[in-house]
Amino acid sequence: MPVTPNKLKRTSMVLVGAAVAASTLASVALPASAADEGEAQAPAAGFSVKTFSPVGTESAPDDITRMGDSVYVSFQNGVGPLGEASANGATASTVQQFSLDGKPGKSWQVTGKVDGLTADPEHHRLLLTANEDGNSSFSTLSPDQAKPLTTYTYSGLTHGGGTDAVSVVNGKILVSASAPVDTSGPAAYSVALEGATAKLTPLFGDSATATAANGPQAGKATTLGLTDPDSNTQVPAAAPRFKNSFMLDAQADRQLIFASNPGSGKQALQVLSVAQPLDDTVFAAHSNQTLLVTDPKDNKVFSITGPFKAGEAVSTVVPDAGPAYLASLDLGTGALAPIKELASIQPKGLMFTGSAGDNSNDGQRSE
Repeated sequence: MPVTPNKLKRTSMVLVGAAVAASTLASVALPASAADEGEAQAPAAGFSVKTFSPVGTESAPDDITRMGDSVYVSFQNGVGPLGEASANGATASTVQQFSLDGKPGKSWQVTGKVDGLTADPEHHRLLLTANEDGNSSFSTLSPDQAKPLTTYTYSGLTHGGGTDAVSVVNGKILVSASAPVDTSGPAAYSVALEGATAKLTPLFGDSATATAANGPQAGKATTLGLTDPDSNTQVPAAAPRFKNSFMLDAQADRQLIFASNPGSGKQALQVLSVAQPLDDTVFAAHSNQTLLVTDPKDNKVFSITGPFKAGEAVSTVVPDAGPAYLASLDLGTGALAPIKELASIQPKGLMFTGSAGDNSNDGQRSE
C-alpha cells in the first residue's frame, strides 16, 4: 500500500516497546551501522557523545525542549496519531524531566500522542499538542504547580487534520496545521488561550505566495501547495540567512517555509527547497553548543558536543528508503551534508542548548 505524505514521518521511525533502565549521563560507544554488522564503534574525533535513557516503561522519544536547567522529553509510547491505544493498551504519552547531566526528575502522563513540546519560559510552563492527524488538543504543563496540566479544546481548527509542533515566537504561540485534507487551509496557526479554549487564527495558508529562496526560480514568487506541515522552530539571529524568522517544515513536500515578522502586517514568506524529506531542523545560537537528539530506535536521548558553529543548521533527514540520519543544512542552497561521524544515530527530535545558566535556546526546537 503506498505511503501517503501525512504518514511519511510515522513510517520513518521504529517504536521501541521496552524501556531501558534509568542511568545518569554517561559516555557511550555508539552502535555501529548495519554495514559494520553490529560491532561497536567510538565517536569520531571532534565529537563527544553521551546518553540518558527512559526511567520506566516509556518508549519512542520524540520532541525535546529545555526550560531553565531542565530538559523535557516526550515519549509517545506507541499511541496512534489520532490518539488510538498502542498495541499494549497505552493511551497516554509520558513527559519526562531530566537535569542537564541526565538525572531523571518528575514525569507526567498526557492523554494522546504528544507531537509538539516546547518551553514557554516567560510563563514558566511547557506547551504541548497531541494527536497530529485529528482529535487534537492543546495543553500547558507547569512543572512546579500542584495541578500542573491544563488541557484546552481547539476552536477555529479549519484545515481538517490535527496540530503538530509548537513554538513561541515574539511572544506568540504558533502551531503547525498537520495532516490537512487538501491545500486550501491554513499551514500554521497562532494560538490564544482563553478560558478552556485554545483559539486558533490562521498564520498563512498551504497555498500562500512565497519567494523562492533557491533553485532556478530563486527570487521569484511561487504559489505553495503544502500537503504535510510538520515541525517548526524560530531561526536565531546568529543564522547566516532567515534571521529571527519562524520556520515551518513541510516534510513530504521537501520544503522549508520561512516567515519573517509572523502574524504581523509585515509578514513575508520564503521557501527553501531540499532534496530529501526533513523532520526536525534546529539552529545553534552560539558556537560549540550541545546538540540533544532523541532516537526512537534505541529509545534514548543523545547529548552531542562538537565543532558546531554559531548559526549552523542541523536536520533530521527521513529518506523515502533507509534510516533517518543527521545532516548539516546549507541555508543558501538547501544542500544536505550527512554528518558521517554520527551516522549510527537514527534521529527524531533535535535541540541545540548551552551549559547550565545558558538559556539562549530555551524552547527553540522543532518536533
